[in-house]
Amino acid sequence: MNYQDHLEIVQGKRSGKPCIKDTRITVYDVLDMLANGMDMQEIIEDFPELKKEHIQACLAYAAQREHHVKTVEAV
Repeated sequence: MNYQDHLEIVQGKRSGKPCIKDTRITVYDVLDMLANGMDMQEIIEDFPELKKEHIQACLAYAAQREHHVKTVEAV
């Protein structure tokens, strides 16, 4: 999945944190909901502007960041 199709970083919007395009919902918001036990369907019900692809993009973004952090630490 190309998470860049669904996420954006806009200076001044939510302090420059990555957000789902055309929303103020951050990647952190979505990951926090998942970490606290909500499933995709519950998140979509609470935030009808979100789609499954948006949540998957947040997970893909987090996975890539984690991979990058581990790679940098190994150097």
